[in-house]
Amino acid sequence: MDDVKIGEILLPGDEEEQESQRQRVRKRFWPVLKRAFRQVPFSRDLVAAYFCALDRRTPTRVRGILLAALAYFVLPLDGIPDILAVVGFSDDIAVLTAAFAAIRGHIREDHYVEADRALMDGLEEAG
Repeated sequence: MDDVKIGEILLPGDEEEQESQRQRVRKRFWPVLKRAFRQVPFSRDLVAAYFCALDRRTPTRVRGILLAALAYFVLPLDGIPDILAVVGFSDDIAVLTAAFAAIRGHIREDHYVEADRALMDGLEEAG
């Protein structure tokens, strides 16, 4: 994936697009994460990003970037099909890594606390 494509994926979008992505992410995040858990090397950060993206205290632009990256992660069809074991999530990891770099410092400690709780509860949605 080149930087232009990742940059296009991470556009925060308007409020309507963000709401659409928020609903898609809330619906599909946990099932996809359960399937991908062993292939994603930063699952704790990913779950914390999920909680950050749904937190209304998070700045709109940051929420938009995270929702765009998380929506890409939960899409059933993307650049490389996720059913291809390790290779399938490599494009998702690239997009998520770019998103994390763009929003550095906005994922707060309470998001990590929620992530830890959710991971300990067997990847069930908390909150």
